[in-house]
Amino acid sequence: MNVSQNNKDSVNATLSVHIAPADYAEKWEQSLKNFRKKANMPGFRPGCVPVGLVKKMYGRELLAEEVNRILSTALYDYIKEKNLNILGEPLPTEGVPAPTIEEGAEMDFSFDIALAPEFKIDLTKKNKVKYYTIQVAQDMVDKQVSALRGRFGNYVPADQVEEKDVVKGELVELDGTKVKEDGVKNEGAILSPNYMKSKTEQKKVIGKKVGETFKFNPRKAYDNDAEVGSLTGLKGEDAKNFNADCQFTVKEITRFAEAELNQDFFDKAYGKGNVKSEKELNEKVKSDLAGQFVADSDIKFLLDMRSLVLGKMKDLVFPDDFLKRWLKASNEKLTDAQIEEEYPKMIEDLKWQLAKDQLAQENGIKIEEADVRATAKRLAKAQFVQYGMFNAPDDILENYADSMIKDKEGIRQATDRALEDKVVAALKEKITLDNAEVSFEEFNKLFETK
Repeated sequence: MNVSQNNKDSVNATLSVHIAPADYAEKWEQSLKNFRKKANMPGFRPGCVPVGLVKKMYGRELLAEEVNRILSTALYDYIKEKNLNILGEPLPTEGVPAPTIEEGAEMDFSFDIALAPEFKIDLTKKNKVKYYTIQVAQDMVDKQVSALRGRFGNYVPADQVEEKDVVKGELVELDGTKVKEDGVKNEGAILSPNYMKSKTEQKKVIGKKVGETFKFNPRKAYDNDAEVGSLTGLKGEDAKNFNADCQFTVKEITRFAEAELNQDFFDKAYGKGNVKSEKELNEKVKSDLAGQFVADSDIKFLLDMRSLVLGKMKDLVFPDDFLKRWLKASNEKLTDAQIEEEYPKMIEDLKWQLAKDQLAQENGIKIEEADVRATAKRLAKAQFVQYGMFNAPDDILENYADSMIKDKEGIRQATDRALEDKVVAALKEKITLDNAEVSFEEFNKLFETK
């Protein structure tokens, strides 16, 4: 077996592969024997089909499979041995007919490959890039503290109904102004003025105290069969057709109260003894928010670095015809028009990926399994923080990280993020950071298209 390379230009080449009978004969014979052991043909016991019959019926198909395996191995071994930085995958050379695959034949195959253009991105301290640090305003801290207090709050008794309260009591159906005999009655009715659609009906309950009654219409209040059914205890058509006035006697009022700013709350929110005062709570929240914003700052920095780097790569030549052909071969659903439309963006993405790969190589950046796991765990923690869980237990984070990287896509995402984080750190060392503090609102405006 022989593989040779012919460079058409700096980014296009052809690989020619010559396969002789000696390359495939022995492996093909073994394939025939293995197939014979599993073959199930009428008139023969399993595993006793004559080799000659197997060869006659399936030999060409098995030979083609073996040749394709040898061909694939030869191509990728050569690419690896010669350290070729190829783009896409090898494609059969257009206009060169594939050889006939048959026993004893010498076979010559030809494949086109695309070579990544050679380039060097020189970044020095003369390159200055803005790095935006987002200021954590006090109102952001207050909002986060309120969210935390809400998460650890509970329901407490109240004296008088307010809009967001939960009211428990007895509901009875009215006939005019009197209780209807054999009418609807629900001693465990529950309602909340906050969910009433009608402001008129809502006003009838707000301000009431335990023991007081009010007249209202459930259908007008909610105009929802499920809500009416829950309130009256009716089901199906009965709930759907119910539109009578009712009397409600208030028996219990409960109100959600945020957790008090005490040590019990501090311990629940951040772990025992980690926060000991309201001042420390505010400092901790502010620090956590600032930490979250670093990821946003890094994203903006990376976008600006990308613009700088792509500007240095604007004259790079790519094997456009090959890449468009490869895109079509990789996804037959893509039309020529779609490829032409998407191609410029694809090239920009490809340039940036090549630049990141070069930077990683220059700085000896490698992604180990521990990096992937640590990144998955950090992403898991960030998700919990978004839900107000600042003190998620380590075992929960570990389990969540495990679930994130249990499949190829999850591993790919965590690996890409880990690489990007290391690239960001390397870039910060190579160039000069022009630090600027901005408000959250000002930072968001940086992403607005002009």
